[in-house]
Amino acid sequence: MTEFLQQLINSLTLGSIYALIALGYTMIYGVLRFVNFAHGDVFMVGSFAGYYIAPYLVKGIAESGRHLPFVPPFAQNSYAGAIAVLLFAMLVCAILGMVTEKVAYRPLRSRPRLTMLITAIGVSIFLEYFGQFLFGADPKSFPSLMDMHSFDWMDTKFGLTVTNVDVTILGVTLALLFALRMIVMKTKIGMAMRALSVNPTACSLMGVNNDMVITFTFGLGSALAGAGGILYGTAYPSIDPLLGVNVGLKAFIAAVLGGIGNIPGAALGGFLIGLIETMVVGYWSSNYRDAIAFAVLILILLVKPTGLLGKSEREKV
Repeated sequence: MTEFLQQLINSLTLGSIYALIALGYTMIYGVLRFVNFAHGDVFMVGSFAGYYIAPYLVKGIAESGRHLPFVPPFAQNSYAGAIAVLLFAMLVCAILGMVTEKVAYRPLRSRPRLTMLITAIGVSIFLEYFGQFLFGADPKSFPSLMDMHSFDWMDTKFGLTVTNVDVTILGVTLALLFALRMIVMKTKIGMAMRALSVNPTACSLMGVNNDMVITFTFGLGSALAGAGGILYGTAYPSIDPLLGVNVGLKAFIAAVLGGIGNIPGAALGGFLIGLIETMVVGYWSSNYRDAIAFAVLILILLVKPTGLLGKSEREKV
């Protein structure tokens, strides 16, 4: 039981990262009905944005002596720097997502969906190889954003190893999920996003600027991918320009598993894929983690193509 609980805790870290990336897939699919396969590479750009800016932000904030409310004194400097790096990566990825939408996808919006899908694959390949040219093809060691320590009382009482990094990743993910929920359900732009996902034509007739809403959706989804990139680098400190390929595909599987186009489903799918992968590695072998993940994709498409929380839709012809 102790080993099972430890694997469950480990799965929350990986599942949190998958959930953040899967949200971008599902939001973009919800408004445009196409899969942005370049989204995983936006996640990669977020990791490298944090890699290059972290030494300057963390050091600068530590030397400034600024303090954050509700943060223990021993962690003030490191957490302040980590938050600054997280926000910077989210901003960079949001800008990248909006520029990509305007340059690559908007001119093709009236074309068949297959055209946009092929374009998304092309954008993905471009980001991967341009990343190799810009950052170098060799793996980079992600800088430490906070001092890692374990909670001794968990080890003493339950025999479990829980670090502040695990708690931080889960806490940041839940906070971002809550913020996204508030934006989608409690704001005018969120109402426009929901209306656009149902009927773009009626939305336009009611005076909604569809282009602006779609651009905002790309920016918001890309910002979440940027946050996932920082959290991934913090938990697994080795990044490279092809990082987004495997992780992005796993997040896409998570979105399909939960019900692509369904925001709570994407979050649920992310945590489930993280749990499945962690249990496969812990109880079987790491060689089969990718195979099992793609087997889940095939199974869900055969058994319930709409996903766990998705609903079937009728298309008028």
